[in-house]
Amino acid sequence: MGVFKRVLLLRRVIVNLTDGSSIEGVLYRDPGRLLVLKNAVYHEAGSAPIELDGETVIERDRVLFVQAP
Repeated sequence: MGVFKRVLLLRRVIVNLTDGSSIEGVLYRDPGRLLVLKNAVYHEAGSAPIELDGETVIERDRVLFVQAP
């Protein structure tokens, strides 16, 4: 079982992406090379946060690091 499943699953996290933006939400699933967030909010420098509908799927190759506040 991976670190995401043991420690972060079903917790609110901030996923910092390689392009400098971040997505905050509840880590709902961790199927292989993907992270699935629910109730997600997209954050980008200089812009207002944007609420995302449905589930947000992020490829792990785009993840710089994950924070668990």
